[in-house]
Amino acid sequence: MTAPDSTASVVRLGVPGGAEVTHRDVAANGARFHIAEMGDGPLVLLLHGFPQFWWTWRHQLPVLAEAGFRAVAMDLRGVGGSDRTPRGYDPANLALDITGVIRSLGEPDAALVGHDLGGYLAWTAAVMRPKLVRRLVVASMPHPRRWRAAMLSDVRRGSHIWGFQRPWIPERRLTADDAELVGRLIRDWSGPRPPEDEAVEVYRRAMAIPSTAHCSIEPYRWMVRSLARPDGIQFNRRMKLPVRVPTLHLHGSLDPVTGIRSAAGSGEYVEAPYRWRLFDGLGHWPHEEDPAAFSTELVNWLKDPEPDR
Repeated sequence: MTAPDSTASVVRLGVPGGAEVTHRDVAANGARFHIAEMGDGPLVLLLHGFPQFWWTWRHQLPVLAEAGFRAVAMDLRGVGGSDRTPRGYDPANLALDITGVIRSLGEPDAALVGHDLGGYLAWTAAVMRPKLVRRLVVASMPHPRRWRAAMLSDVRRGSHIWGFQRPWIPERRLTADDAELVGRLIRDWSGPRPPEDEAVEVYRRAMAIPSTAHCSIEPYRWMVRSLARPDGIQFNRRMKLPVRVPTLHLHGSLDPVTGIRSAAGSGEYVEAPYRWRLFDGLGHWPHEEDPAAFSTELVNWLKDPEPDR
């Protein structure tokens, strides 16, 4: 089951400043993925989180292109302009989507930049396919093993994820009243400088595309329902393998979704240069709440030939 052609007007958007962005589809891991692309140079692949799509990186794409990178933002499986498949939403398969896109783009490797769920999958891809990941940048998401521990110890903080475990009701809530809940989540999870109202409206329209709500929730259903299942236990054990690529970990000090303590402890799983950067006064969306500061930190680190520990 694929995304309908009518989604193009919703997801194939421009970026601020009118810079030219190229939209196209690529095949990987048995599915079709929509990408937005700018620039030439070493590949930087950007991975969005929930409840967003590629456009969350609209501020970073032109900055990365200007800095000499091939910047590509992809829509994850089931979201935006990518295929909405009936299955395949476990993190191992979603990570293979990402590494498959790297290969489909004809590149030997990529610097992965992931936010929220995209960050979870970036951690996973760096462990599963280390030869395809040149560097790793994660925002607003701890290492999967730290995430698992946080979910079990602080149910209140991950209440929305526990709520996703009910059948069908979460999908209906996400799409009710023109996806009003999407706007509320984005504002509630922000610091004092939330994404602009126009951006929130874009995310609401994208969530209203048929099947998007269901596909957006499925990864979180797997994460919780597999906690005591053999596949979840096996995945958790596999994530004990250390990350062996330079890693930049970014987090907002006011993030109400992921605690600072849980995120900051992720460095124990990195056996490579690891840099922790806390953005004071920002919430769960640092790349949108203060795009200039985020982009500066990102580009400086990607261009640093010797990233520090």
